[in-house]
Amino acid sequence: MTTLSIYLVSVIQGLTEFLPVSSSGHLILLPSLSGLADQGQTADVAAHLGTLAAVMLYLRADLIKMAASLLPRADADKTARRLVGLLILASLPVIIAGLAVELATPSVLRLAMTVAAANVVFALWLFWADRQPVRHHLHEGGTGFDWSQLTIRQAVLIGFAQICALIPGASRSGLTMTMARQLGLDRLSAARFSLLLSIPVISGAAVVKLAGLISADTPPDIASLAAVILLSFLFALGAIRWMMGWLAQASFTIFVIYRLGLGVVLFALIGSGVIS
Repeated sequence: MTTLSIYLVSVIQGLTEFLPVSSSGHLILLPSLSGLADQGQTADVAAHLGTLAAVMLYLRADLIKMAASLLPRADADKTARRLVGLLILASLPVIIAGLAVELATPSVLRLAMTVAAANVVFALWLFWADRQPVRHHLHEGGTGFDWSQLTIRQAVLIGFAQICALIPGASRSGLTMTMARQLGLDRLSAARFSLLLSIPVISGAAVVKLAGLISADTPPDIASLAAVILLSFLFALGAIRWMMGWLAQASFTIFVIYRLGLGVVLFALIGSGVIS
């Protein structure tokens, strides 16, 4: 990997993985727009590991609390234990669907037209959902969230929304936040639950891709791998902190505008034959 490709892959994956703007859509378009060759699974695995480390560091208090709740103790945190169950339920649909898509790999999912259309369609849904009134205010201030208010139905519906994220350009983060807002959760709770849900999904994707690399028996470029992991980690952590700070005082409109603009630009590039 060249220095430029390492930087671009890391920046795109790190900045877009957790924002509602689609990381996969940007990464698929990178070769067409930059002239660089597709970096393949090695770069994908490294970027996934970096972003996974970032979200786990950011949510470390939640993760420690959930892990402790699983210990056989009388004073175990039942709300945290219940949250673990909700995350498992919400993750199952996309894990099953993801394996099916990985095996099938329909070519339509790789088309730039798909990415452009997904950005526009799901941006409009996010705009509409974000206009819904808050009926379930789980955020208690600071980093406190009352997850006992989150129902099984809400968690499962948010989980099913992730299936649409298998379409490049749809955005897993965007869809989970959109569905959460559609169901009446406040913005910070929607974003926080989306971050929690990202851990099993990113972990699963990294394992699948890593297994593919091992079976291919291709010697990895350790230096490039380490650089992508580190840079993806730093950009992802910064993006998460910025997003949560933004949503504490503003709406999702800025992301809607960005995605609509991206969609329009992509349609223009497709129409002019620059990308296909």
